[in-house]
Amino acid sequence: MGKKVYVGNIPFKATEGDIRELFSGVGEVESVNLITDAHTGQLKGFGFVEMVTEEGANEAIKALNGTSFMERTISVAEAKPQQPREKRGFGGERRGFGGRKGGFGGGKGHGRGRR
Repeated sequence: MGKKVYVGNIPFKATEGDIRELFSGVGEVESVNLITDAHTGQLKGFGFVEMVTEEGANEAIKALNGTSFMERTISVAEAKPQQPREKRGFGGERRGFGGRKGGFGGGKGHGRGRR
C-alpha cells in the first residue's frame, strides 16, 4: 500500500488533474483528493495525494515541498491520521438552540426534564 501526503497552499484554480500531473513527475500517483467547501464547492487550498509506494511519497515530499506551482509556493508533508471530530449542533455543544442544556435558552426548569 502507498503513502498519503498532505499538500497545502494549492491554488484555487488547480484541478485534481493538475496535481496528479505535478506529482506524476516524481513517482506513480494512486489517488488525488482536493478538499472543497461543502456549500460553495470551491477548493479550500489543500488536499491529499496518495503515492503508490512509500519511496514515491518520500521523494515527492523532498522534491516538491516549497516549490512554486501556479504562482503559489506549495507545502508537501507526510499526511497525519485524521482525528475524530466532535459533532456539533447549532450553537456549539449538542445541547439545542443557544448552546445550553434543555434547548431554547434553557437553564434549569426550561427543559421539562428531558436532558
